[in-house]
Amino acid sequence: MKNKMMIRLFILLWIFALPAYAQEEGIESLRNTSKAFASVARKVSPSVVFIQVEATQAQPQIQQFSAPFGQGSPLNDDMLRRFFGDQFRGLPQRPGQQRIQPRRKMMGQGSGFVFKTDSGLLSADKTYIMTNNHVVDHADKITVKFQNGKEYIAKVKGTDPKSDVAVLEVETGNAPALKLGNSSRLDVGEWVVAIGNPFGLSHTLTVGVVSAKGRSSVGINDYENFIQTDAAINPGNSGGPLVNLDGEVIGMNTAIFSRSGGSMGIGFAIPINLAKNIANQLIKTGEVVRGRIGVVIQPLTNELADSFGIEAGQGILVAQVSDNSPAQQAGIEQGDVIVSYQGKKVDNVGRFRNSVSLTTPGSKEEIVVLRNGKRKHLTITIGKQDMDQQIAAGPAQSADEIGLTVQSITPQQAEQYNIKSGNGVVVTQVRPNSIAAMAGIKAGTVILQANRKQIKNAADFKRAIKDSNSKKRLVLLIKDNDFQRFVVLKW
Repeated sequence: MKNKMMIRLFILLWIFALPAYAQEEGIESLRNTSKAFASVARKVSPSVVFIQVEATQAQPQIQQFSAPFGQGSPLNDDMLRRFFGDQFRGLPQRPGQQRIQPRRKMMGQGSGFVFKTDSGLLSADKTYIMTNNHVVDHADKITVKFQNGKEYIAKVKGTDPKSDVAVLEVETGNAPALKLGNSSRLDVGEWVVAIGNPFGLSHTLTVGVVSAKGRSSVGINDYENFIQTDAAINPGNSGGPLVNLDGEVIGMNTAIFSRSGGSMGIGFAIPINLAKNIANQLIKTGEVVRGRIGVVIQPLTNELADSFGIEAGQGILVAQVSDNSPAQQAGIEQGDVIVSYQGKKVDNVGRFRNSVSLTTPGSKEEIVVLRNGKRKHLTITIGKQDMDQQIAAGPAQSADEIGLTVQSITPQQAEQYNIKSGNGVVVTQVRPNSIAAMAGIKAGTVILQANRKQIKNAADFKRAIKDSNSKKRLVLLIKDNDFQRFVVLKW
């Protein structure tokens, strides 16, 4: 009996003690997390700098900016801001530009961080600082200030506006450098810490998680593969590091989406793997050399995938191949679906553009395409991209009804549109709100193919429409300006 009583007493004590024990365990876990963040702050802050920029600019009396991403874009709000100031720099103004006032001195601010470069690039008396191009663009004077209060005049080692990466050089050799991590190993949901100088408040630390990866259609830079985070970043954070709990830089804070001018939990950082590649090139040569293959590519939508007889998400579509380009020499054809590059799956236009651009010109790479349902393994020699070149990407759209008229192309029009005589038809009229209009077809658009067959004249096009009536779907290859793309019309 006594043993039973002791057992019952033990059980009761255990039941009542368990919540208190669990509470203490939870508090201890929070303490450990707090100490981890504090450790990151101590490790990283000495390498983060406050950047102050002086520039002389001509200022309009009233600046009115047009919507940078179109009226229908989710980013067409009061502010999708970089952190150099209160304005988007370089956006076109609305008609009726206000008169220009005399040039005056402008002050800007941002963040940056000392980083470890490739082996052999560091010198005993120089420190390299990574930041955003838009922070230091057109600067007359750049001052960097460390956490210990020391200030230095910095000079621009190199800038790359297309990726928004810049490198500054400071005449001091004893600044601590941050270790660069591997952003490709980053997982959604991981803790990250942003450190910078929001609103001039030096060395501010905020904490959040990785909300998403591979954001490549934001419309901020030419080359995008952003890490999205909910760590609070604000004007002045631009160019500062986004680090993991080991204190390794996994991104460089670049932009926010905001209706208020402050953080709304949507921030974007350039992956450090991309930024590091650009920065090291800027240090070595002062410029960035990008690879090219000479194609126009577009997303493979469900409608296009169905029309090509493949599953959606298998790759990206080649809409155009440039003459004498590396792609043409490798055997890539218009209508091919690129499914693999360098042994890695291809399923996103932006990431593919980034991968090609970061490939060393002259190197030979494997590229796999789907053609008529069969996989083809090709070897391509990467070309060098001119300063004004990039891999173009065209959108793919479809609508609900068809409505256009065409005419055969005359020899004079063939010369005007830079196509071979006897190829294609030109659109003369598009009915408003029709499938053609919704697909982006307009008067002057050239139709080269219908259902993967060449169109030579208006009669060919009329037959193609008739043949498509049973399926009520038509796949067109069209040409706008210098670029070709596929569209699917359904009615």
